[in-house]
Amino acid sequence: MLRLAYFVSHPIQYQAPLLRLIATEPDIDLKVFFYSDFSLKSYKDPGFGRSISWDIPLTDGYKHHFLHCWGSSKYQGMLHQPFARDIFQQLQHGKFDIVWVHGWSWFCSLQAVIAANKLGIPVLMRGDSNSVSEPTNTLKRQVKKLFLSWLFKKVAGFLTVGTSNRQFYQNYGVDRDRLFFLPYAVDNEYFQQRASIASTNREELRKSLNLEAGRPIILYAAKLVDVKRPQDLLAAYQLLSTDGVQEPEPYLLFVGDGMLRPTLEAQARSTNWQSIRFLGFWNQSEIPAIYDLCDVFVLPSRFEPWGLVINEVMNAKRAVVVSDRVGCAPDLVKDEQNGRVFPVGDVKALAEAMRWAIAHHESAGESSFELIQQWSFQEDIRGLKQAMAFFN
Repeated sequence: MLRLAYFVSHPIQYQAPLLRLIATEPDIDLKVFFYSDFSLKSYKDPGFGRSISWDIPLTDGYKHHFLHCWGSSKYQGMLHQPFARDIFQQLQHGKFDIVWVHGWSWFCSLQAVIAANKLGIPVLMRGDSNSVSEPTNTLKRQVKKLFLSWLFKKVAGFLTVGTSNRQFYQNYGVDRDRLFFLPYAVDNEYFQQRASIASTNREELRKSLNLEAGRPIILYAAKLVDVKRPQDLLAAYQLLSTDGVQEPEPYLLFVGDGMLRPTLEAQARSTNWQSIRFLGFWNQSEIPAIYDLCDVFVLPSRFEPWGLVINEVMNAKRAVVVSDRVGCAPDLVKDEQNGRVFPVGDVKALAEAMRWAIAHHESAGESSFELIQQWSFQEDIRGLKQAMAFFN
């Protein structure tokens, strides 16, 4: 049995099911080290502009330890971060065979890498960076290159989440034999079960939201902030009107909160249409029902390292439309099969993509479901085991 230490900023709703699954593997002894516990309590999320409290268990089912840290317990930039006092001691005492670190944006993550190097423990690193996130400023680009060149020499293997992420590492000179595939996945079984349950109450939910039967539904579920570009979606939706006056046949539902909500609501009111709805924040246990209700899901972000919400909604057999700046696009969105990819900011192209998705939502939804079966936690565990075996 190999002893695995996993270092990550805080309990994350997307990761908890995977960590529980890894903990059941008979040949892996997992212990998770967190830098902060802020996500276990109600906390103010600046993106949503409101307090968030997750309604699913985040630390059940696996061994974990909250590191003793100085400084801020929340991410506030590189100059305001926690600094752990006990990483070296925890690794030394635990006699771990492998250290797995999630990303490099935290001082504690760098501490874990350096401590593992001193103890001769191989380091695996997983993140979601891709070429879309590269700085445009020349100085920043050079500084990033120097930093990552230094860091990547200290990492034995890299756990790639998708095509764009793999290319990112190769662009920085990482050899192919140091790359192991751990796709960015969600708990497919959970979302499929919840969507199946929700389907039996679909019409009741539709009625509760005062939505007419038979009309298609376009869904946006994310923070209402500029980087997500919900304003592009609203503008593109208006182009679906046959004459610019009559409201489009599909409904447009915005799920989520954020600083752009008042502006978007004002723009929606100016149309005098009743087809645009703002439903606020829905928690993890609630969101599969709205996935099941929609016909087309849209993520028009200017930058999205991956976009796990696409994984989620594909488990509900739905068509997906994403911008070409969404990290999962090359892997999960097959153009004119399960959805469409459009150039970010191109409102006309987004409108056309939505028209296609609405017209083909049934077949596209089936394609989404078939594709997401191959993008699961089972592939994650297989890749993790391959990486661990390679360095032991």
